[in-house]
This record gives sequence, C-alpha cells and structure tokens, in this order.
Amino acid sequence: MAKGKRAGGAKGTKITLKMAKNALRVTPDGKQRLDLSNVGIATFPKCLLKLRNIEELDLSRNKLKIIPEFIGQLSGLRWLDLHSNQIEQLPESIGLLGSLVYLNLCNNNLDSDGLSPEIGSLRNLQVLNLGINRLNTLPPTLATLTNLTELGVFDNLFTQIPECINVLPNLTKLNTKRNPVSYTQRDGKDSDSVKPTGNLFLVREGDLCHPCLERCRRKKLLDRSQRKSNFSGLILPNSVARGNQENWRQQTTTSPPSFQKGQARPAGDTNTLSFMNNLYA
Repeated sequence: MAKGKRAGGAKGTKITLKMAKNALRVTPDGKQRLDLSNVGIATFPKCLLKLRNIEELDLSRNKLKIIPEFIGQLSGLRWLDLHSNQIEQLPESIGLLGSLVYLNLCNNNLDSDGLSPEIGSLRNLQVLNLGINRLNTLPPTLATLTNLTELGVFDNLFTQIPECINVLPNLTKLNTKRNPVSYTQRDGKDSDSVKPTGNLFLVREGDLCHPCLERCRRKKLLDRSQRKSNFSGLILPNSVARGNQENWRQQTTTSPPSFQKGQARPAGDTNTLSFMNNLYA
C-alpha cells in the first residue's frame, strides 16, 4: 500500500509517479501489482498511464466517485479491484480492458444507468463482483461474457433475476443473496408478495435438459419419502420391547428368588439382569 500526502479537504491523497513506482510489487506468479488501497484517493491517478506494464491494480477502500475515460489505456490490466469506493458510473472505455479476468466493483454507488453496457466487451472476464450497489437490472450485453465463472449481485435491488444471467454457459458460482426477488410465473403473473431470498436457485422445468429434469424429480420424490419415514418408528412403540419393559418393571418391584450356581432359570422369568446377578453372586 502506497503512502501518499494528504492534500486536505475533499481532494484526498495525491499520488505521484514516484509514489506509484515505490508501491509496485511483483506477485509470486510474476505479475506487476500496484496496491494503492485505503490511502484516501479521491481522484483516479493519471500518472498510472506511465506505468503501462501494470497487470494488477488495487484501488479499493478509497474515495473515488469517478472512473475516468483514460482507464481504457491501461490495456494490460488483468485484475482490477475498485471495491468500497463511491463510484456512481463506469466509463464506456471500461470495455477496452480486454485482458481483464477479475473485476471487483462491490460496495459502491452504482445504479443500473451507471453500469456501462460496454462491460459486455470484457470477453476474458471470469470473476465479476457487483454486490452492495443499487442495481435493479443488468445490461443485456452481460450475456456475451461467456468465460464468466463467478458473479456476485448480492445486496442490490433486483426483483427478478436478469435473463442475461441464465444464458451464461460457464457460470458456476452465483451470489444473489439479500435481493427483494420475487418469482415470476410463466403466465406473467407475479407472486402475491415480494419476499427477500437468500441463495436463489430458481429454474423453470422447461429450461432443463431431460437428464437434469429427471434427476430433480427423483430427488424431490426421495425428499418426500424421507420426510414421511424419518420418524415412522416412533409412531407406535415396538410391541416386544413394550412387553419386556412392563415385565421388567413388575419383577424389579418384588424381591427376586434365590438361585444357586448352576441352577436352571425358572420358566417365564424374563428379568435377564436379575437372573445373571443372582447366578454369579
């Protein structure tokens, strides 16, 4: 993390080229990483244009409200972390960062108008975090992110899951927690009320392939049968156990007879514990 000079007031910390160079590090896998996180930056440092070899840039936990158009000139970026700022809008030039595989925009002030459709040009993107913003829709161009494997849209204002998410072929992790999502029926009628959901995995049967649909149906039947049978043994007591229990209680309330070693067990005596104790006394 770079240590910059505070300019005072709303201007925030001013980052010079020398400071940026001093903050450069090489990651274990050989990437050029610049960490300028949590130093009070309010204006995106233009001096970064002179560091064209940066592959990873961390500007998280600052005071940035505007991402300038010239960010598109940092075409070598593969990893960009802008979480926990005050960003309200992304520039169209964000789409020029074609090498990006990781983009974190979590915990900002982005609404759906501020999320540029050019984000769909990031064809190499694998991880996209849009959580904790003010989004209620996503640009349809997001459907072109065919390499995307992880998407976070938690803590936003979605009342339904955007269709563009459903067509992402390689998506394996989707976080939609804490959105006011309601399930829209096929006939277009909304549910009676909008209820917050946690992990959301709502899929129409018609969108599933035949093997997946059969697997879901089998699991549903299995769950139902398990719910019915889980406590079936506790509905009525076992008749043999009940009889032995009553007999044992009766015999332990009276004095047991005396037995000699080697003596046979009396007929009808079901008190196993009493018999064994007396046999070896």
